[in-house]
Amino acid sequence: MDPDALATAFVEHYYTTFDSNRAGLANLYQEGSMFTFEGQKIQGSSNIVAKLTSLPFQQCKHNISTVDCQPSGPAGGMLVFVSGTLQLAGEQHALKFSQMFHLMPTPQGSFYVFNDIFRLNYA
Repeated sequence: MDPDALATAFVEHYYTTFDSNRAGLANLYQEGSMFTFEGQKIQGSSNIVAKLTSLPFQQCKHNISTVDCQPSGPAGGMLVFVSGTLQLAGEQHALKFSQMFHLMPTPQGSFYVFNDIFRLNYA
């Protein structure tokens, strides 16, 4: 599959799931996965999903501005860098964010998130 098409499909799936059912992201992570959220490091699928589902808002909408990707290493991984805005329900102004995913292939032919780094971008 074309790396750009794969990255675009992953990003669409990730943010659609995040915006509608954050707990549904659990199958994208494994126990060795690492998530850094605003500097806080969290490891393991269940811990990552616990963090995502405990965020202090119920509804949000991601609007993606850019998706950049590069192949990563001999194992067939992929780096995906995303920028965009996050609109929280009831808030007037959207928040700018950046997020980086390091995707690794599974033996079944799909990918999982090995590394995930998220930051809000304050102006």
